[in-house]
Amino acid sequence: MSTSCFDREDESFIVLVNHEDQYSIWPHWKAVPGGWKAVDGIQGDKKTVLDYVEKTWTDMRPKSLRDWMARQENAQPAATAD
Repeated sequence: MSTSCFDREDESFIVLVNHEDQYSIWPHWKAVPGGWKAVDGIQGDKKTVLDYVEKTWTDMRPKSLRDWMARQENAQPAATAD
């Protein structure tokens, strides 16, 4: 049974982010997949990059959903007290 590069403890990873502000880790030597970009200056062992993702990606909702929800909230008429 082969081991994935994602399972290796001695692998070096980078952090990726997409247009929806969603994060992933990726082996540093693999080409960055379409639709993703590397986060500048973030590279290291699995624990290091996962710690960065955990601290940075605090809202799991896609950016488009957060933006839509904000527009809906701003469009709501103000509640009035009777």
